[in-house]
Amino acid sequence: MDARLEAIFRGRFADRLGVRIVEATPERVQAELLIRDDLCTVPGRAHGGVLMSFADTLGAFGTILNLPEAASTSTIESKTNFFATAPCDQKIFGEATPLHRGRTTMVWQTRITREDGKLCALVIQTQIVLPGGDGS
Repeated sequence: MDARLEAIFRGRFADRLGVRIVEATPERVQAELLIRDDLCTVPGRAHGGVLMSFADTLGAFGTILNLPEAASTSTIESKTNFFATAPCDQKIFGEATPLHRGRTTMVWQTRITREDGKLCALVIQTQIVLPGGDGS
């Protein structure tokens, strides 16, 4: 994993959620997440917020890999379409790719699939590019 991502990731929300980054480049971020019982809203099904958080993490990481020096980012918009449930005790897989990498905003699309290949969710998020790196 990229050193910048490693520093941001460890001990924070995505790490506690259980996100495992498989590949992270400026063109694509791939990760996986085991759906545990404590991530489910009803027996055997992941909470929708888990899928949204997973996608948000991937899009943010992709943006970070494209930021100019000293800049930071924050999600300013996110749209999720849900297509299938994510079963407990199975992994989900996410792949985020950029739709737009501009000077002030970046837009990422994340596809989340199950172990059987079925599409669970499609997320499109917009990240703002904040100059100066203070995150405010």
